[in-house]
Amino acid sequence: MRALLSIRGLTVDYLGEGGAVRAVDGVDLDLAAGETLALVGESGSGKSTVAMAPLGLLPRDARVAGSIRLAGAELLGLAEPALRPVRGGRIGMVFQEPISSLNPVLTVGEQIREVLAAHDVGLGRGRGRAARAVELLAEVGIADPAARASAYPHELSGGMRQRAMIAMALAADPDILIADEPTTALDVTVQAQILDLFRRLRDRRGMALLLVTHDFGVVAELADRVAVMRQGRVVETGPTRRVLDDPQHGYTQQLLAATLSVDDAPRWMNQTESPLPLREGGKGRGFPPPEPNGGGA
Repeated sequence: MRALLSIRGLTVDYLGEGGAVRAVDGVDLDLAAGETLALVGESGSGKSTVAMAPLGLLPRDARVAGSIRLAGAELLGLAEPALRPVRGGRIGMVFQEPISSLNPVLTVGEQIREVLAAHDVGLGRGRGRAARAVELLAEVGIADPAARASAYPHELSGGMRQRAMIAMALAADPDILIADEPTTALDVTVQAQILDLFRRLRDRRGMALLLVTHDFGVVAELADRVAVMRQGRVVETGPTRRVLDDPQHGYTQQLLAATLSVDDAPRWMNQTESPLPLREGGKGRGFPPPEPNGGGA
């Protein structure tokens, strides 16, 4: 299957007072149309940095190298005016905290209309942007969408704010939707609803989904493939069911062991003689350096 988004040799360094810190180290990833790829790893593993790189949303002090191609066109190195049509147009973004991402002084409908105007979305004969904003809110499952379009973000629940963010991300009909920890701040019931919404939108629109998460439950529910990240590298990748049932890398095994109950433990957990050792002196994150060959990556 041909890749819609292709990342090759992606390296990201952040410059600080003590010199450069490597956040992403030679990552290769492919995402096909209609596919869901989950990026999984602990906090600080580099997964959000990888997700932000295609849109040029990394901090000013980031130094990025490698290649990021969208349908064959290189994104790295594009000037800001050339990148704007990609942001929200070709690639939509759903952030972890909608209350921080939504503008508190504009109604939800106004913010969706801004996206439609920025990307000059053709609305068809007789349809205005206000009507389209209401349609998008209805598509993401918000009850009484006309009334909610006139509401401010603080007047909505956490689940409705996340749905409104998804509506904004979908406004220009993107080819790819990137969702960075989209269910972390939601309760379990609303999490399930949002995941089901992603699945239905992906299937209905035929778009690709890049899902950033630390939750293997989310991965099992939604992803076709999974890439496990640790210390800026992809240490294991493969079809979701294979990685969950038969993880090859010790780090993947330990991540899964931390999320499964004893009753749910697969056979490979019972064959593990001992947990991965701490680094010398007990420092670091509690895991040894990645294996040279990526342990099944």
